[in-house]
Amino acid sequence: MNRWIAVTALAASALAAVPARAQSTDAEVLKIDKPQQKITLRHGEIKNLDMPPMTMVFRAQDAAMLDAVKVGDKVKFDADKVGGQYTVTKLAPVR
Repeated sequence: MNRWIAVTALAASALAAVPARAQSTDAEVLKIDKPQQKITLRHGEIKNLDMPPMTMVFRAQDAAMLDAVKVGDKVKFDADKVGGQYTVTKLAPVR
Protein backbone atom coordinates (compact mmCIF):
# COMPACT_ATOMS: atom_id res chain seq x y z
CA MET A 1 0.00 0.00 0.00
CA ASN A 2 2.78 2.43 0.90
CA ARG A 3 4.45 1.70 -2.43
CA TRP A 4 1.23 2.59 -4.30
CA ILE A 5 0.95 5.88 -2.39
CA ALA A 6 4.58 6.72 -3.21
CA VAL A 7 4.07 5.98 -6.93
CA THR A 8 0.85 8.02 -7.01
CA ALA A 9 2.54 10.97 -5.27
CA LEU A 10 5.49 10.79 -7.66
CA ALA A 11 3.20 10.77 -10.70
CA ALA A 12 1.20 13.73 -9.36
CA SER A 13 4.35 15.77 -8.73
CA ALA A 14 5.63 15.00 -12.24
CA LEU A 15 2.36 16.23 -13.75
CA ALA A 16 2.51 19.41 -11.69
CA ALA A 17 5.99 20.12 -13.06
CA VAL A 18 4.83 20.01 -16.70
CA PRO A 19 4.33 23.58 -18.01
CA ALA A 20 0.93 24.60 -19.34
CA ARG A 21 0.59 23.91 -23.05
CA ALA A 22 -0.29 26.69 -25.45
CA GLN A 23 -3.91 26.78 -26.52
CA SER A 24 -5.14 28.66 -29.56
CA THR A 25 -6.49 32.10 -28.76
CA ASP A 26 -8.77 34.30 -30.89
CA ALA A 27 -7.42 37.70 -31.89
CA GLU A 28 -7.56 40.54 -34.38
CA VAL A 29 -4.44 41.80 -36.16
CA LEU A 30 -3.96 45.53 -35.49
CA LYS A 31 -0.42 46.07 -36.81
CA ILE A 32 2.34 44.11 -38.53
CA ASP A 33 6.00 45.16 -38.34
CA LYS A 34 7.86 42.75 -40.64
CA PRO A 35 11.33 44.36 -40.28
CA GLN A 36 11.12 43.95 -36.48
CA GLN A 37 9.33 40.58 -36.76
CA LYS A 38 6.48 41.83 -34.53
CA ILE A 39 2.70 41.73 -34.60
CA THR A 40 0.16 43.68 -32.54
CA LEU A 41 -2.90 41.65 -31.57
CA ARG A 42 -6.13 42.41 -29.74
CA HIS A 43 -6.54 39.02 -28.11
CA GLY A 44 -8.70 37.00 -25.79
CA GLU A 45 -7.47 35.28 -22.65
CA ILE A 46 -4.19 33.38 -23.07
CA LYS A 47 -4.58 30.63 -20.50
CA ASN A 48 -1.09 29.12 -20.65
CA LEU A 49 0.40 32.58 -19.94
CA ASP A 50 -2.24 33.47 -17.33
CA MET A 51 -2.95 36.62 -19.35
CA PRO A 52 -6.31 38.40 -19.55
CA PRO A 53 -7.71 39.80 -22.82
CA MET A 54 -5.79 42.87 -24.00
CA THR A 55 -3.94 44.46 -26.90
CA MET A 56 -0.21 43.88 -27.06
CA VAL A 57 2.82 43.43 -29.29
CA PHE A 58 4.27 39.95 -29.76
CA ARG A 59 7.44 38.75 -31.43
CA ALA A 60 6.79 36.30 -34.27
CA GLN A 61 8.80 33.11 -33.85
CA ASP A 62 8.94 32.75 -37.65
CA ALA A 63 8.87 35.86 -39.86
CA ALA A 64 7.02 33.89 -42.59
CA MET A 65 3.95 33.78 -40.29
CA LEU A 66 3.49 37.50 -40.85
CA ASP A 67 3.08 36.99 -44.60
CA ALA A 68 -0.03 34.87 -44.03
CA VAL A 69 -2.08 37.65 -42.37
CA LYS A 70 -2.93 41.31 -42.83
CA VAL A 71 -4.21 44.13 -40.62
CA GLY A 72 -7.87 43.55 -39.77
CA ASP A 73 -7.70 39.75 -40.08
CA LYS A 74 -9.29 37.60 -37.41
CA VAL A 75 -6.76 34.96 -36.38
CA LYS A 76 -6.14 32.06 -34.04
CA PHE A 77 -2.70 31.96 -32.47
CA ASP A 78 -0.58 30.20 -29.89
CA ALA A 79 1.84 32.16 -27.75
CA ASP A 80 4.50 31.35 -25.23
CA LYS A 81 7.31 33.10 -23.41
CA VAL A 82 10.49 32.39 -25.40
CA GLY A 83 13.79 33.89 -24.30
CA GLY A 84 11.93 36.24 -21.97
CA GLN A 85 9.71 37.61 -24.78
CA TYR A 86 6.05 36.94 -25.46
CA THR A 87 6.20 35.12 -28.78
CA VAL A 88 3.61 33.94 -31.30
CA THR A 89 4.50 30.32 -32.03
CA LYS A 90 1.57 29.55 -34.33
CA LEU A 91 -0.62 31.92 -36.35
CA ALA A 92 -3.48 31.24 -38.78
CA PRO A 93 -6.17 33.47 -40.27
CA VAL A 94 -9.77 32.50 -39.53
CA ARG A 95 -11.59 32.12 -42.83
